[in-house]
Amino acid sequence: MPGRFLEVSVFAPEILDSIAFYESLGFQQAITNETWTHPYAVMTDGRLFIGLHQQAKHLSTAGSTLTFVQADLAHYAHRLRQQGIVFERERLSSDSFNDLGFQDPNGQHIKLLEARTFSQPNLDPAFSSSCGYFVEYGIPVREFEAGRNFWEQLGFIAMDEERKPFSRVSLTSDHLNIGLHRSRAIRQPLLVFEDPEMRERLTLLKERGIDLSDEMPDSLDEHHNAVLIAPEGTRLLLMQSDD
Repeated sequence: MPGRFLEVSVFAPEILDSIAFYESLGFQQAITNETWTHPYAVMTDGRLFIGLHQQAKHLSTAGSTLTFVQADLAHYAHRLRQQGIVFERERLSSDSFNDLGFQDPNGQHIKLLEARTFSQPNLDPAFSSSCGYFVEYGIPVREFEAGRNFWEQLGFIAMDEERKPFSRVSLTSDHLNIGLHRSRAIRQPLLVFEDPEMRERLTLLKERGIDLSDEMPDSLDEHHNAVLIAPEGTRLLLMQSDD
């Protein structure tokens, strides 16, 4: 594994607007430490952690970054090199906060840190946001093989391809599931939530004045599914599930 999942890191130039958006959905703030000198907040529903960074340095401004924590990062970097991974960023020294950056075959940015940057809040196990149950981080792909091989090499376990409601392959791990999404309608990473009563959730969100988008595959009925777009551009796909 690339380490323990820490957060989905995003560049949030108007960080207060992003915080307010996630709080309106029921997310709560975690307590951050002093690792970063720029304004930084972490929003969570207990399963998903979204790191809002007001400074773009060391982050992709074109999309979100999957950030993990890996102890003994220098040793793990050597292992990744042996697997053929090329780093786009590498900071490994005894007098700095070490980190590594690289991409998967589909251009998904990945970041490894040597230590946590926030403390996980003590939430009730039954707690959830207005979005439903966080299922996976979705990566848009043209084909599955390269992405599946890459993530399996990092220790994720691939499931069989699902064709409904759209073509996707899910890869599981202890703390984060990744979905490879193959659909012409999906062009950006998605935070995917599911609930058997999603229609009712969407009705409540509309009543609270939250905008719902239909930027999703045509196979998803807009009465039971929707996309929320956060101020910083993050896409949240809210899907009806069977159970």
